Amino acid sequence: MSVDTKQPAYTLVFDPSSNGQTYSATDFQKSLEKGSDEEKIVTMKAILATMLEGNPLPELLMHIIRFVMPSKNKQLKKLIYFYWEIVPKLDEDGKLRHEMILVCNAIQHDLQHPNEYIRGNTLRFLTKLRESELLEQMVPSVLACLDYRHAYVRKYAILAVFSIYKVSSHLLPDAKEIISTFLAAETDPICKRNAFLALSELDREGALTYLEANITNIEGLDPLLQASFVEFIRTDATHTPSLKSQYIELLLELLSSATSDEVIFETALALTVLTSNQSILVATVTKLVDLAVRVSDNNVKLIVLDRIQDINASNPGSLEELTVDILRVLNAEDLDVRSKALDISMSLVTSRNVEDVLQLLKKEVQTTVNNKDNDKSMEYRTLLIKTIRTVAIKFGEMAGNVVSLLLDFISDLNSVAASGVIVFIKEVMEKYPQLRESLLNNLLLKLDDLKSAKAYRGALWILGEYAETEHEIQDCWKHIRTSVGEVPILQSEKSKLNKNKEGEEDEEKELTQKQGGPIILPDGTYATESAFGANEQKEVSEDEEEDKRPPIRRFVLSGDFYTASILASTIIKLVLRFEKLSKNAGIINALKAEGLLILVSIIRVGQSSLVKKPIDEDSTERLLSAIAILMDETNPNEKSSERELLELAFLQATKESFKSQIAASKRINKKISTKSLGENAELIEKPIIFRQLVGEDSNIVQKDSIQEDLELAIKGNAARSNTHSVTSMLKKIVPLTGFSDPVYAEVYITNNQFDVVLDVLLVNQTKETLKNLHIQFATIGDLKIIENPPRVNVVPHGFHRVTVTVKVSSADTGVVFGNIIYDGGHGQDARYVILNDVHIDIMDYIKPSKTDADNFRSMWNRFEWENKISVKCDLPSLPNYLDELVKGTNMNVLTNLESLNDNSRFLSCNLYAKSSFGEEALANVCVERDVETKSIVGTVRIRSKGQGLALSLGDRVAMIAKESKAFKLARV
Repeated sequence: MSVDTKQPAYTLVFDPSSNGQTYSATDFQKSLEKGSDEEKIVTMKAILATMLEGNPLPELLMHIIRFVMPSKNKQLKKLIYFYWEIVPKLDEDGKLRHEMILVCNAIQHDLQHPNEYIRGNTLRFLTKLRESELLEQMVPSVLACLDYRHAYVRKYAILAVFSIYKVSSHLLPDAKEIISTFLAAETDPICKRNAFLALSELDREGALTYLEANITNIEGLDPLLQASFVEFIRTDATHTPSLKSQYIELLLELLSSATSDEVIFETALALTVLTSNQSILVATVTKLVDLAVRVSDNNVKLIVLDRIQDINASNPGSLEELTVDILRVLNAEDLDVRSKALDISMSLVTSRNVEDVLQLLKKEVQTTVNNKDNDKSMEYRTLLIKTIRTVAIKFGEMAGNVVSLLLDFISDLNSVAASGVIVFIKEVMEKYPQLRESLLNNLLLKLDDLKSAKAYRGALWILGEYAETEHEIQDCWKHIRTSVGEVPILQSEKSKLNKNKEGEEDEEKELTQKQGGPIILPDGTYATESAFGANEQKEVSEDEEEDKRPPIRRFVLSGDFYTASILASTIIKLVLRFEKLSKNAGIINALKAEGLLILVSIIRVGQSSLVKKPIDEDSTERLLSAIAILMDETNPNEKSSERELLELAFLQATKESFKSQIAASKRINKKISTKSLGENAELIEKPIIFRQLVGEDSNIVQKDSIQEDLELAIKGNAARSNTHSVTSMLKKIVPLTGFSDPVYAEVYITNNQFDVVLDVLLVNQTKETLKNLHIQFATIGDLKIIENPPRVNVVPHGFHRVTVTVKVSSADTGVVFGNIIYDGGHGQDARYVILNDVHIDIMDYIKPSKTDADNFRSMWNRFEWENKISVKCDLPSLPNYLDELVKGTNMNVLTNLESLNDNSRFLSCNLYAKSSFGEEALANVCVERDVETKSIVGTVRIRSKGQGLALSLGDRVAMIAKESKAFKLARV
């Protein structure tokens, strides 16, 4: 690949001084003079780390030449070549330093060394040299290494020839011929690969000639050379469109015959760059799917699936026939791989393959149900349920079959998955009215198997809203009646307890009569019964009896009275709707009387000692309100306006709210699909390129997406650098001392992904030279100073600049503090200048992210650290406060807020963000605007896995409220 070789790239070296200990140049010199080879190795590592921190240490050059360069230790020799990479080789005038003559002689000796490792290591160093004056003397020795017997030397020698020619072509004017001759005579696959890469960079015609000579035997070549051929074909085809069709045929042959996973992957990517033909893309993605299924490494699977997703995004509609094939990747055990495969398949589902996809997903759900002991299978089952819901919502004709499929498994699902199924049924009933009757009947058949209270509450809401005929209402009422069980609940449960106590007393009498002697076991040994076994059997029987209870009765006795309050609303809805449909006063009165009996019995049992938790005040109020409404229904003097208001509240408002919610989600999905379509659509005025009419000298060059990604990874986003204006840079300058201090200091803070670079400017404001001036930093929080800068002498009114790197390990509030120290006058102590604190802004490490509602709830319950902040600010409206909150915390709003406007009085929403270190932050905002004071009051609750992130975000939220109250000067 063509990489910009003008910028130097240094080898990374591990810093052994983890304790932060620093050494001066004098310490390094002493250690190099008197130390053994092992001590010199440690010293050289410390020197390299210090130089990479920004201190060049020029005074060590002669000591390293004298005491390190003559050593024969291989590890030390490797380190010294790292040193030659980064040491300044030119003086202040830009001329080669005189000491480098000695270095050149040593390098030439190593190029002729009998040990192939030393030769190869030296040649590898030459590929990183950019000084032509040094390379000029090495050319004869490098050429001699091309004929060396060992392939380790030859593979680096050919790269050295290529590098020397790139630095200065006049040093090796015949480099193309040398590489071509070497390639024709070479037998080692790695050497041939390196030579071909060099030839393709320098001589396109020569590389093309070599490729044509090996086309017939391309299937039998080494995979390394095949991969280099594929790379050359991809880059050459984008610049010479006339050969593209031939290149595509060659790549298809190689794709069908290749056995190496690397070659298959590279060939497939090259084909997707060169063509958008559907048949070729299908064949390419089929190979990629086979690769993802065959390879055992989950990281490789994810990479391959990412590429398939990119191909589908850039060529929408081309891979629909591979939907079921991509689902073969579900045989992997990793949940991330399965999730990625399902996401890709869902984007490819059409009406032609939806039945096959649902059949396959049904089998997958069945396997997870059979494997009940595995926790991962529960997560996978939840993921499959979500996917099936997505398919059914997208294709309404399959909704009926999908609902029956999901209801078959609903008893084996956990609470989250079962609730998801109920939510899906609600959406289907609202979107497809023709399916309501059959879905309602299926739901009534499966409700007795529901174990999740949350899912059952959703089912009760469905019964209350979508039972629209007399027969349906009566069926729903029968289910409620059987689900409550025998009423009154309190008396029936007491009678059961009395019967159970009498039975237990009889059993105890029988046990005491039987325990006259030991028991003979089947193997002939004696044993006595233990009381523990009897207690265990008793507990198991109690659990079994509790599971046998009908659902509503089970929930009420376990203390879940929120379900009882939902039941009260459902009863009122059924009674009101039946009154509108039927004139049979006998049935209506019976429904009201039975409903009153159920609600009163729930309140009475909730106030007794039979339940695990007593009934709460809110549920009691809801149930009493329902009882009052049912009692008021019997009042003959009821006004028609009261009746209309009651029907509006119970029969119309909730359904209208649900309709608006579905419409809003539909609009959001439409925006997302429109956005993705706009990204992939081609403009009308885009020019049409006829391949037959394009000449060889045409300037029309196809975009190479792989090369663009590589350059972006190497160089970074160059566009971002243009956005850093002078004003934005000045905002990051923090004064460390005052103008009246003897030393003025200011710092420019640069935030990288996992570290903070402090660029400190020191100014000597005195008329004396400050000797041994150095700056010492310390930290509070999850920060670590890599190394404090060395001591220096600063002349009067002189400037000195130092760079300090601070490692960051979490998105926590961090503080850097320290002082400046320099020697005092003759016989005086050292003098200090205390620095201002530098606060590290955690917002540089927090990024807005997205997650679904189920995942948000599970994380909210799982995270243990919560920070609750009381909010009171004077912003004009709730949307203004939300905008300031999102801007100040870098969090993303998860709640749909289409109905929010400047006149809204209440705001409740969820926020979510992730840090660069993988930490997740959740926030729940509940605020309102006071009518009298017009100020915004409420609370913001923040939850995270660690304490630091919750506290840091809480400080940001409190700061936003304070800034809104700050006095602003309107006019001078």
